[in-house]
Amino acid sequence: MFHLNQLETCLICNCNPKNNKELQLPTQQPGLVQIHQMHHCFNKLDKFILRMLGSNVVPDKYTFPYVIKACGGLNNVKLCKMVHDLARSLGFHMDLFIGSSLIKFYTDNGYIHDARCVFDELPLRDCILWNVMLNGYVKNGDFKSALGTFQDMRNSYIKPNSVTFVCLSSVCATRGILGAGIQLHGLVIRSGFESDPQLANTLITMYSKCGNLFDARKLFDRMTQTDTVTWNGLIAGYVQNGFTDEAVALFKAMIASGVKLDSITFASFLPSILESGTLKHCKEVHSYIVRHDVPFDVYLKSALVDIYFKGGDVEMARKTFQQNTLVDVAVCTAMISGYALNGLNVEAINMFRWLIQEKMIPNCLTMASVLPSCAALASLKLGKELHCDILKKGLENVCQVGSSITYMYAKCGRLDLAYQFFQRMPEKDSVCWNLMIVSCSQNGKPEMAIDLFRQMGTSRTKFDAVSLSATLSACANYPALYYGKELHCFVVKENSFISDTFVASALIDMYSKCGKLALARCVFDMMNWKNEVSWNSIIAAYGNHGRPRECLDLFHEMLEAGIQPDHVTFLVIISACGHAGLVDEGMHYFRCMTEEYGICARMEHYACMVDLYGRAGHLHEAFDTIKSMPFTPDAGTWGSLLGACRIHGNVELAKLASRHLLELDPNNSGYHVLLSNVHAGAGEWESVLKVRSLMKEKGVQKIPGYSWIDVNGGTHMFSAADGSHPQSVEIYSILKSLLLELRKQGYVPQPYLPLHPQIVSNNLVENN
Repeated sequence: MFHLNQLETCLICNCNPKNNKELQLPTQQPGLVQIHQMHHCFNKLDKFILRMLGSNVVPDKYTFPYVIKACGGLNNVKLCKMVHDLARSLGFHMDLFIGSSLIKFYTDNGYIHDARCVFDELPLRDCILWNVMLNGYVKNGDFKSALGTFQDMRNSYIKPNSVTFVCLSSVCATRGILGAGIQLHGLVIRSGFESDPQLANTLITMYSKCGNLFDARKLFDRMTQTDTVTWNGLIAGYVQNGFTDEAVALFKAMIASGVKLDSITFASFLPSILESGTLKHCKEVHSYIVRHDVPFDVYLKSALVDIYFKGGDVEMARKTFQQNTLVDVAVCTAMISGYALNGLNVEAINMFRWLIQEKMIPNCLTMASVLPSCAALASLKLGKELHCDILKKGLENVCQVGSSITYMYAKCGRLDLAYQFFQRMPEKDSVCWNLMIVSCSQNGKPEMAIDLFRQMGTSRTKFDAVSLSATLSACANYPALYYGKELHCFVVKENSFISDTFVASALIDMYSKCGKLALARCVFDMMNWKNEVSWNSIIAAYGNHGRPRECLDLFHEMLEAGIQPDHVTFLVIISACGHAGLVDEGMHYFRCMTEEYGICARMEHYACMVDLYGRAGHLHEAFDTIKSMPFTPDAGTWGSLLGACRIHGNVELAKLASRHLLELDPNNSGYHVLLSNVHAGAGEWESVLKVRSLMKEKGVQKIPGYSWIDVNGGTHMFSAADGSHPQSVEIYSILKSLLLELRKQGYVPQPYLPLHPQIVSNNLVENN
């Protein structure tokens, strides 16, 4: 039997990327890691390990940790599993040091299940091994398993050390569980670790992230020795909790104390500058960092990239990313989320692909950041691929990742898959519930959204303003006035929500869509503070109820109150003018929007103008508006023109509009029916039959319209010839009696379209 000599062992150890100084060299392509130089050494190591595995050379137990560490440098999971199998065959898999190395490798690479299997196989586990497993769970965002593992550790009578407490306090900080954090602090004191500086710093961070800045400051003031990390933790706490003035004061005090400022100091402090100042101030701080040679590491780079994206300066964010070769998964994640924030979803996905190509391991934040871009692009295939990768890495139980998966499926039109995944989630926070409620409401399932809100209450998850606003929106879309009123009572009872402008705006919208305009106005009048969303909601309410004069009066009141209108305000006003036939007023406010307020007209504004002209019979002006649009008209714009052609009987223009519509949205039954009705109105029955035959060939079916009525606190929905209601026999009997009475009084039905016997016999005409 042969053993590896010291020289071979050193070769393995020295090829680790942390020991490879070549990685520090500059590159001619800013922002790109020098993969070629890195692989120059790693490829030799790769071949060396494979040669070792295929030969008669048998490594001993002291060599395996170095080999596993080298596999980590290669990010080669397959190779490490081969090494793992060799260790198992030689009986070394029970060794504490080899097991610890394997657990660290698997957790570092996101294979948390494999790490746990190794951990469970080890017969003896000391505190260090428990800490490696705990840190692995924390690194992969599985905080529930981390807390469970700590409980198992205590049940095994293993005494935790300061490293254990640092790890657990970071869990409490990330999850925001203050109660557990306070208990942990008590255990730290009883265990005699209160004077440990690193642990004290972590506890300050925990209190800060949980919003308990009083105890964080008290612990800070009690410390006899403070270092840069201590100051950074409290500054970050003030910034994260919105206390920008306190953050600035503490930053100045830190400078006055003579404590050295590092990259983390600026990374923590930068968000407060954007909050209290402008992007210009952020650039000034960036300039200060460059002038004073502050170490430009990945933390500072991520913070600068983040503020530039949030400030809307995408180009500066890109330049910062390319400033040097220091790139890790956190920087890439900041780029991905920044691109997504600015609507550059293709760039976000490309950045994710680059991250994978560079052999970086995406974490839970990376996955949660890239999934919304898949949703925005409706890229279901890519979303499913990412979901599979998440399952392999065992990250699906992380709330943030689970919420993103749910959102992705819902936005891609697969509400069924979103709901299935949501139901399987073992733990759901308020964000998960809110996303599912919003998804159901926006995908035409308001009753499902209301039921989810009830389940959320049963699960004892705390409601917030988003939960209430989303559920009120579902009540408006359903509509469910009775349940909406119950929610209003809950809002009044919970004083924390009664002053929330978004909840109040949702109440206005709910009452308006349920036909209770007076109640909507009462809610608006009782608001202590109103923003543009509140004003837009009440203006839209009057517009939807066909009262344009009140709309315009409210608009002027809004201006007098000092609230600047936005694009939604003008959209509502133009729409109200269109429904009331106020063409001149609609034209005036469209010009006013662009000329006086500098708001660029969007697609929906042009669609409203087309609708305004079309309803008034000005079809040529409507068509001219479409031709003058600075972007390609969408299906909604052409649909407005087609609807106007049906009302005013312009067959030629209807044919033109329908050609565009059938290209843009070929499976929309409404556009086919509109075109059919245009031909029917002109007596072109052959064309009607052609359109209906085309619908049959494509498999396009008309979605039936529904009406609703509230009776004794319940909402009843029905469609034409509906027999699903349990009292349908009695309802039809009463309807028949009413029709007989109408005929006795001389009533004769007047269809808005001429009828053709053949079409009637085949049930192909639309009688609205």
